Amino acid sequence: MADQTQKWEDNVAGRFYVDKECILCSLCSDIAPETFKESADGDHDFVWKQPVTPEQVQKALDALEQCPVDAIGQDGD
Repeated sequence: MADQTQKWEDNVAGRFYVDKECILCSLCSDIAPETFKESADGDHDFVWKQPVTPEQVQKALDALEQCPVDAIGQDGD
């Protein structure tokens, strides 16, 4: 389970975030590219835009469920 206290600083504020357990497998950015993308330094993915539409939210939830290291959380602020 993702830890809000360990989230990457480049996540935009909001419900979804990626924490420092991320191994940059890029699964989340493949599933929901409108929400997740690779960081500038290339060592993790992060939430660059919070999902807005029901379809985007569902894709973000799919990414959360499929994350192999549970690095995606949905209890952000």
